[in-house]
Amino acid sequence: MAVVSMDGRCPAAHPQDPTPCDGPPAVTVLDTAGDGADGCEHHGARILASLDGARVYPLPDAPEGAAIRVFKAADTIRPFCWFDGPRSEPSQLSHAENRNRHQH
Repeated sequence: MAVVSMDGRCPAAHPQDPTPCDGPPAVTVLDTAGDGADGCEHHGARILASLDGARVYPLPDAPEGAAIRVFKAADTIRPFCWFDGPRSEPSQLSHAENRNRHQH
């Protein structure tokens, strides 16, 4: 069984991200060093979008397609999306936004 924090949110929820979990932990997100955190699909996608070179894997009891949904969602989420402010640099935009910029 996956662990949740004292505030009831999954370990993948960044402390500065105010959003609630959308369900129980379903995926593990690993950074390039192999360190990881279990997360709900919502926070898994948000942290995956924020880490260069990260990977996502389903937990053994995850709903079918959880890792794919997280991967697809992360493509459209800006890194550290809980921070406000202007974003114009490629590193501040989602992968989808960067692809669209290069197509036009």
